[in-house]
Amino acid sequence: MKYYIIAGEASGDLHGSNVVKALRRMDAQAEIRAWGGDLMAEAGATIVKHYRDLAFMGFVEVMQHLGTILSNIKFCKQDITAFQPDVILFVDYPGFNMRMAKWAFLQGYKTTYYISPTVWAWKENRVHHIHKYVHEMMVILPFEEPFYAKYGYKVHYVGHPLVEVIEQELQRNVLKEPAARKTIALLPGSRTQEITKLLPVMLEVVAHFSDFDIVIAQAPGQEADLYGSILSAASVKNVKLVKGKTYEVLKAADAAIVTSGTATLETALLGVPQVVVYKTNSLTYAIARRLVKAKYISLVNLILDKPAVTELIQDECSVARLHHELQEITQNGDNIDRMQTDYTRIWQMLAQERKTSERVAEIVINAARARQ
Repeated sequence: MKYYIIAGEASGDLHGSNVVKALRRMDAQAEIRAWGGDLMAEAGATIVKHYRDLAFMGFVEVMQHLGTILSNIKFCKQDITAFQPDVILFVDYPGFNMRMAKWAFLQGYKTTYYISPTVWAWKENRVHHIHKYVHEMMVILPFEEPFYAKYGYKVHYVGHPLVEVIEQELQRNVLKEPAARKTIALLPGSRTQEITKLLPVMLEVVAHFSDFDIVIAQAPGQEADLYGSILSAASVKNVKLVKGKTYEVLKAADAAIVTSGTATLETALLGVPQVVVYKTNSLTYAIARRLVKAKYISLVNLILDKPAVTELIQDECSVARLHHELQEITQNGDNIDRMQTDYTRIWQMLAQERKTSERVAEIVINAARARQ
């Protein structure tokens, strides 16, 4: 059968790649065309658009790149029409994917969606749009299934894909090698605007932690020059830039400063004490504050429904405040123990008997068969 997958970010490429592998195991004749990245390509999908050319985030940023976005939408429609897939799988990336889902549904395609838009956080009325245009929705957070049920929409809770990914990583190397010095990991995000806003603040803070080695996890879709220009303006020694090995960086770390996003949950599942940070365009933030209803921005706190990790957002993400919070997770044993207890609880909440990617692939294949 023919599958068309749209993933517009690094996390979507990761989770999409595992679904591609599962689809190919379950359907030996699978033809898979996709928007994604290197991981999905390695798994066997033909990539037509790379996510590094798609990641525009924030109200202001989207308006600045509106021409490119509209051009991408036009191309996507043409490409799907030419390919004629049996089913389309949308992976996260809601601003683009929900628009495409409506179009695809009206064209008569089977539409499946993996990793729900955050309708529980803002624009709750989008549930009706999703219900109307998405045949099968697969959610990854425990509270999302009952949320959708309030609207009479039956969705599939498939477990969180990061559990599968992290389990595989831990099986490769469970034990952390002892190091002469402790390490702080910096995860400044995957988008250029995140890195340019947050990495300078992170570096200014860790300059005061001379007893630690500092390792920056370079995003897979970014070039070293972006980080180099920021590092050249900083006064930090013992800094290493590592590309494509975020999990290795985290497994070797004693603490981390993490930009809000998927990485906060990855850090938690790998058991690393963390401070979560975020800064964006001031206008984007002002609009978001009025619209977003969620109490927290990090997946760790959202899943546990409590402030298990400190979140420093916008003006709170200052050098002084971040310095204090980093001290708390590198020197305060009680704080570290409490955080580890919360991390164990996350594992218990998210772990499933069956791999998430296999459950997703099965639902997608069944949807394709139903169309045939």
